[in-house]
Amino acid sequence: MKFTDLVRIRVKAGRGGNGCLSFRREKFVPKGGPDGADGGNGGDIYAEATEGVHTLADFEYNKLFRSEDGGHGKGKKQIGAKGEERTIFVPCGTIIYDANTNEPVADLVEPGDRVLLAHGGKGGKGNAFFANSVRRAPKFAEKGEPGEERELVLELKLIADVGLVGYPNAGKSSLLAAISNANPKIAGYPFTTLSPNLGILAVDDQRIVAADVPGLIEGASDNKGLGIYFLRHIERTRVLLHVIDLSEENYETIIQKWNIIRNEFKNYSIDVLKKPYIVVGNKTDIIDNNSAVARKVEEFMNEQNIQYLTTSAISGDGIDLLIRSIVNAVRENPRPRGKTRLFETEHSLPVRREHTPVEIIKEEDGSGFRVAHPYLEKVVSRIDFGHEDALPRFAKLLKRFKVEELLEEHGAKTGDTIYLGDKTFEFLPEEASR
Repeated sequence: MKFTDLVRIRVKAGRGGNGCLSFRREKFVPKGGPDGADGGNGGDIYAEATEGVHTLADFEYNKLFRSEDGGHGKGKKQIGAKGEERTIFVPCGTIIYDANTNEPVADLVEPGDRVLLAHGGKGGKGNAFFANSVRRAPKFAEKGEPGEERELVLELKLIADVGLVGYPNAGKSSLLAAISNANPKIAGYPFTTLSPNLGILAVDDQRIVAADVPGLIEGASDNKGLGIYFLRHIERTRVLLHVIDLSEENYETIIQKWNIIRNEFKNYSIDVLKKPYIVVGNKTDIIDNNSAVARKVEEFMNEQNIQYLTTSAISGDGIDLLIRSIVNAVRENPRPRGKTRLFETEHSLPVRREHTPVEIIKEEDGSGFRVAHPYLEKVVSRIDFGHEDALPRFAKLLKRFKVEELLEEHGAKTGDTIYLGDKTFEFLPEEASR
């Protein structure tokens, strides 16, 4: 399966069902009251982290996710069914961003972490809801609200216990295969690994996830080469294995590459630089451990008080000791288990939209005037103007917000075109006030 760690999707929650306009009609009940019920709410859309998914590849082919619409209300006060919600399953370690604002929505780390992505629309009220002691037979009902629609970006940062890092062709993929059950594609040229490989190391009571991530080059923190596509996947690891290639003939080259990797970590994130790590000198099957290069590398690591091991992924030399060292390092550095991290943004705060002032905007092309007000736009979208009492109700709404006076103040004349939300009206103040 192709490994994908960055995708853009669209979610569209279910629309609310329409309210019903109905009156009780039974034999011997000549004037039955209103019995039109409310429509059901549209289904919500959630994202949930699961261990059963390891890549975002499926989202490359399915980018639109919808939930079910709510059912329409019926007579005899039969409420419409609620639309079925939808859950999008993503890998553990997925961060979700709003594609338009780039604001983070949630960071789903542990299996079962769950976040609401889009609210389903509310069902419209049936005419039974509007009945009262004064208005005994309302001849109108509401339409259901549309569900929320959002563009989102999903970014995967692997949840791995151990990350194998190093320059291209250092033998990381071969080493991963040697210490775990991974079966990566391996070839003898740089950048063989263009996407992370995962392996499971099961020892005693430990089940350790190891990741071989793409090779690092100088400038990766500035997004050169594979850049941040590599670096993002080591942010969550508990322990790093720095794999160096002992088959390099030049000692200075080996140490230079080591220093470049450490410097890239520093430039990218101080937290990555501070992660516990083990340095592994690989490919001892090619170079004798007693060679001058191998001895100088070991002396350098010992002088720096760095845990250093030598291995050969091909012959198996040093693999058992490396596995024991990994298990001990993982036990000493447990990964904390926490709650879903949801990000608070200004858009999360409730706003009393009906209290915001009405704004009148004259269209640039002189075609009319636009009434801008979130609450009014929402309410008018739910009015079914095909119902007998809908227009008087709409007129009362305009009067309550003094829309006619505001339009006249801005120069609106009888017959001008008025835009409110997705609706268009002719300005007839005298008729609307009746």
